[in-house]
Amino acid sequence: MERGGGGAYRGRGRGGGRGERGGRGERGGRGGHGGGRGPQQQGRGGPCKGGAQTWEQRQPQQHLGAHPGSQGVGPTYEGASWSSRVGGGTTSGRGEAWGRAPTQTQPQPQPRTQTQPQPQPQPRTQPQPQPQPRTQPRWTEVGPSAPSIAPVADLGVQELKLKEISLDSDKIIPVKRPDKGGTLANRIVRLRANHFPVKFNPESIIMHYDVDVKPKEPLKNGRPVKISKSNLAVIRNKLSFDDPARFPLPMTAYDGEKNIFSAVSLPTGKFNVEVPEGEDTKGGSYVVTINLVNELKFCKLKDYLNGQLLSIPRDILQGMDLVMKENPARHMISVGRSFFPREPREGDDLGCGITASRGFQNSLKSTSQGLAMCLDYSVLAFRKRLPVIDFLKEHIRGFNINDFRRIRREVEDALDGQKVTVTHRKTKQKYTIRGLTKENTRQISFTAEDLEGKNPPRQLRIIDYFREKYDKDIMYKDIPCLDVGKGSKKIVVPMEFCVLVEGQRYPKENLDRNAAMMLKNISLVQPRVRQSEIYSMVRSENGPCGGGMAQNFGMDVNTNMTSVKGRVLGPPELKLGSLNGRVIKVTVDKEKCQWNLVGKSVVEGTKIERWGVIDFSSYDRCCLNPDYFIPKLIDRCISLGIHMEEPLIYKCTTMNKFSRVDMLHELLESVNEEAYKIGGGRLQILLCVMSRRDPGYKYLKWISETKVGIVTQCCLSTSKLNDQYFANLASKMNAKLGGSNVELNDALPHFGGKGHVMFVGADVNHPGSRNVTSPSIAAVVATMNWPAANRYAARVRPQVHRRERIMNFGDMCLELVESYARLNNVLPENIVVFRDGVSEGQFEMVLNEELQDLKRALQKPKYSPTITLIVAQKRHQTRLFLESERDGGPISNVSPGTVVDTTIVHPFEFDFYLCSHYGILGTSKPTHYHVLWDEHGFTSDELQKLIYYMCFTFARCTKPVSLVPPVYYADLVAYRGRLYYEAVVEGQSPASTASSSSSTSSLFSLDQNFFKLHSDLENGMFFV
Repeated sequence: MERGGGGAYRGRGRGGGRGERGGRGERGGRGGHGGGRGPQQQGRGGPCKGGAQTWEQRQPQQHLGAHPGSQGVGPTYEGASWSSRVGGGTTSGRGEAWGRAPTQTQPQPQPRTQTQPQPQPQPRTQPQPQPQPRTQPRWTEVGPSAPSIAPVADLGVQELKLKEISLDSDKIIPVKRPDKGGTLANRIVRLRANHFPVKFNPESIIMHYDVDVKPKEPLKNGRPVKISKSNLAVIRNKLSFDDPARFPLPMTAYDGEKNIFSAVSLPTGKFNVEVPEGEDTKGGSYVVTINLVNELKFCKLKDYLNGQLLSIPRDILQGMDLVMKENPARHMISVGRSFFPREPREGDDLGCGITASRGFQNSLKSTSQGLAMCLDYSVLAFRKRLPVIDFLKEHIRGFNINDFRRIRREVEDALDGQKVTVTHRKTKQKYTIRGLTKENTRQISFTAEDLEGKNPPRQLRIIDYFREKYDKDIMYKDIPCLDVGKGSKKIVVPMEFCVLVEGQRYPKENLDRNAAMMLKNISLVQPRVRQSEIYSMVRSENGPCGGGMAQNFGMDVNTNMTSVKGRVLGPPELKLGSLNGRVIKVTVDKEKCQWNLVGKSVVEGTKIERWGVIDFSSYDRCCLNPDYFIPKLIDRCISLGIHMEEPLIYKCTTMNKFSRVDMLHELLESVNEEAYKIGGGRLQILLCVMSRRDPGYKYLKWISETKVGIVTQCCLSTSKLNDQYFANLASKMNAKLGGSNVELNDALPHFGGKGHVMFVGADVNHPGSRNVTSPSIAAVVATMNWPAANRYAARVRPQVHRRERIMNFGDMCLELVESYARLNNVLPENIVVFRDGVSEGQFEMVLNEELQDLKRALQKPKYSPTITLIVAQKRHQTRLFLESERDGGPISNVSPGTVVDTTIVHPFEFDFYLCSHYGILGTSKPTHYHVLWDEHGFTSDELQKLIYYMCFTFARCTKPVSLVPPVYYADLVAYRGRLYYEAVVEGQSPASTASSSSSTSSLFSLDQNFFKLHSDLENGMFFV
């Protein structure tokens, strides 16, 4: 092929022979115009039979809550029928609309209620900062009296809508396990779990006290004084040292702020504590106020574990958990919920003044075997405890203290915000570096005042001050000092007298390539190594079981892992295409459960007739060779059953375009318009070739997906262009354009012949811990086809900073239901929601706020599907190890399909662990699935098999993934929303950015339209 000016090249014709392409080029033998993904496109699997809700007009049925004289309850929306609202079917002047099709009477699954049904209370509504996309009609209460589209005879459905009420609360609580666990298995394996049984005396009581510490003498300005955690610990220890009989240190656990848990009664009231000035603190007089808050009785926890109490006694578990953390908190470095040794191991040095540290995180869990401590191995990178100058020598390449001006910026970046101690005087006080002095050390002076007033103030050089005051000669006089002051108070210290404090975390994304690889290898250790590390930490004197702390509170930990039975489920049979165009059945590999596309094709390939290329690498050294790349891509697409024409347009440009939002927007619009003129239609997909990863990627995605309405596929010109690469690229493009790469051969468990099912995934992406202004990003995805259930649409919204509750969950789901109805001409009768990213403490919020929001939204159009709500958790500490390594693969990980639903699971709620993927690196981490609400009446076997089978339908790879796809996709979409936000904030003009400052980061200053997907993309998988 020959490249012409402006990115022209000689292209192949798809019909007869080759055609010249220069500028736009000739299309040789182009086939007929392919049909795009229009709203009339039918879902796969044909029309639904049985009790589906369709757009066709049905014979009116009697409905609950029907208006007198009406011809059946037509779900209306502000006077208009549902079908006219979402663009399906027609309505007559009588206002008739769809209803539930006549079905044979079937027994409805009975709900698993734990108390007598009670009318559902009105949930507490939260203020919604976002403007509502449509006027809100009046809604009716969710519950047994709510209008429903179900026939009167289906009374079981009404029961299913009732809440499960605990004896001491009107809140919904999670459903109980429907059986004793699953029984399906290809084989049984013996496993060990990192759960360590904890025995406790049910007669024991922990006393919970509130602690308030204030200086005895208030400051002159009257402002409250914030006392650091390290000083609070010193004050608490001094209180115990002064009166060990009444305040016994070994019998108390302290959270470092406001709470003390004690195994014995402590005196209450106000106590004066005198802390002498020493190495650890400035000293001073403090008033400690202690008040009894609660008595935590272990007998309540015993009742809960035995199933006699439905609501978890969370306060007791939190108190016991703090007790288990007290010993490591006294002897180790605490980072978040993890603990790390003060001295790193030999051989874990990552270079550049950084070291890896191997620690652990632990927590208490209520399980079927009783209380258990779960402990897992954890690794972080830390700055080494070094003198500042020695750290800079290691950290900055080419560091030369005699040429400091050249490296000043690098020094500032390396030290900004770091904590140091000083060596010129005896103290352990910590200071935070806030910058470097403008002057070098020999030029710094200050006004010294005689505290006794005998001598007048004099100007004193810092060099002379250190010599007179501390008998220290400053060696490095021609470099700046460190500014470690606070507020308006300036404190400067020569660098040579400063030492970095231990335990200062170093961001792994800032590591160089070699250090990042070494940290990864230390983190992702093989199962046998991880198991050994866990055992050594559990049995360590500095660990949670050391120091006798647990025994003092009436607890005893068994330091052997829990033995548990695992069941390995068989993989599903899959459908792929064959070279002759037929659909064939495929059996996956027995060990890894993988499959390949050699000699096969995708199930349903799209016709890619209008596509283009923007080559941002054209003027780089590592530029793309289009004469090789494009024919290879087209050939691989065709071999996979994806019809692909020559590109309509090939545009050459530079990577500099990524740096400006306006330039990139103009480029995409011009390419889109030019392609429209050439091809007579909008581009289906635009391939964007980059020479490197660039921050402007976020601009590209935001503009193309919310402004212009083009699906984009990015790739690197430096990638290894082999057959596997082109197959992966083709598969992603096919999925983005509505094709189907792989499908299950058989119907999904439980839902065979039960009408359409929609699977929903929901997740929230939060900003980093140091970011205090950016909004959180909520994402909801849902399947748009049945029975394949492998095409998804997405909605994304910003919401309040670090708010986990999805504020518009119901409305987002309703939009997706409307899209499903338009695409399939039928409503889903069943909805299964998978919620990601919530902890056990947030289950109540998901059940009582998000679920109720969903039910309210769906009732607006009198739509009442059957709903199941499941939480998927990856941020847990449970790990599974094979008792016999012969049962696993080469690195002894558990096999794909391994399920555990006994012993280490909840005592009576419906949860299980599933390892659905093949672990190649490190130790496989199972996903924890916890069912909160179930109107479908799943058995353990049905739900476990359903989720495992769904893990084979992920569009981006030819193997099962570790997380059920709705959650996986929701995570991708939430991250995409984060990129949108960053593009909006970073892409502003400098003047706008300066004037708005932090206000631009506020949710309320962001127009919701910044996150609204273009109408051409909102029902496709642009995010894959």
